[in-house]
Amino acid sequence: MTDTVARVLRAMPVIDGHNDLPMALRARAGYDVSGLDRHRPEFQTDLPRLRAGGVGAQFWSVFVPGDLPESEAVAATMEQVDAVYRLVGAYPRDLEIAYDADGVEAAIAAGRIASLIGIEGGHSLATSLGVLRGFARLGVRYVTLTHNQHTSWADAAAAEPVVGGLNDVGRAVVREMQRIGVIVDLSHVAPVTMHAALDVAQAPVLFSHSSCRALTDHVRNVPDAVLARLADNGGVVQVTFVPSFVSPAVAEWTAAYSAQRERLGPTADEAPWPRAPRPGESAAALAAAQAPPEPGDDPRLRDWLAAHPRPEATLAQVADHVEHAREVAGLEHIGLGGDYDGTDRLPVGLADVSGYPRLLAELVQRGWSEAELEKLTGRNVLRVLRATQEAAQETLWPGSPAR
Repeated sequence: MTDTVARVLRAMPVIDGHNDLPMALRARAGYDVSGLDRHRPEFQTDLPRLRAGGVGAQFWSVFVPGDLPESEAVAATMEQVDAVYRLVGAYPRDLEIAYDADGVEAAIAAGRIASLIGIEGGHSLATSLGVLRGFARLGVRYVTLTHNQHTSWADAAAAEPVVGGLNDVGRAVVREMQRIGVIVDLSHVAPVTMHAALDVAQAPVLFSHSSCRALTDHVRNVPDAVLARLADNGGVVQVTFVPSFVSPAVAEWTAAYSAQRERLGPTADEAPWPRAPRPGESAAALAAAQAPPEPGDDPRLRDWLAAHPRPEATLAQVADHVEHAREVAGLEHIGLGGDYDGTDRLPVGLADVSGYPRLLAELVQRGWSEAELEKLTGRNVLRVLRATQEAAQETLWPGSPAR
């Protein structure tokens, strides 16, 4: 780590927008949170590597599949929220729950990693403002309006729009989120939804883990026309590291791989969502019974993979997306959202959460100053947290002042 990067991370550690460790804990460990204070090679995240990466705050994603019935999605999301609290409770010297900018800063000052919660997908709300308020009272700090499937009130990026971005219910959800101090996250939504939400929003929005569509034409990335609106809104795009979002070659390969898998059909043992442990069932037994298949494990794909080797994304390509977002949205409107433990592979040099200093070193070589890097690592997101609280008419997270 260069001296410049070390100074930056001491002054403003990384506030990362999206990490799927709770989902990975469910799938691979049956929610067993033990052992994360040492290297855990089955994950991209553990405490030693968070420390090495200069992470000072993490939005933990509480994700459940978008094709679950909404009532089941609420219960499954509650399990994920519980997993975050259990994770933090297991490591009180390293992790601390935070709900606002002051809480983040206090945790960092105490030498802990501030832990915030973000729901990844509006299906987890079951089209209920009461459920939204209930999650807010549990400490949820952002809600991504969709995952890869539409809700009845918002269009996702992965399919053709059907409601025109947001309908009246969707606009009411956005207004209620901002009324109670929950950040509107626009990753995963269609561009028409991005614009519709920005039309309604009175407080800053986030893109918790998205990159730039002008550089990689992937549906999950943000078009320049939307990035340009962030300055007026005050929002932040947290550039993600997902290879198919940052590398056109990987995006093309991934599309071809997915098409080949679709032609072959699912394997008999594919499970789209691992079940939770049953009472009395050990985490090890559950994990062994339902370990998710790795890409390439399907023997029907081996010949195709041999003929079509997977390309690698690079750290430099991630830096290109960071610089493009800065150019279009402005320095005040960029951040980082790695999506660790939510993707099977990361760019070379960013394979796990220890990689942030290497990305910052690349930006130093490109001429970024320490003050500019501090805005990228966390100051911009702290501003969004503060502005969201200031704009709220009623803040509902634990310990928040009544209004």
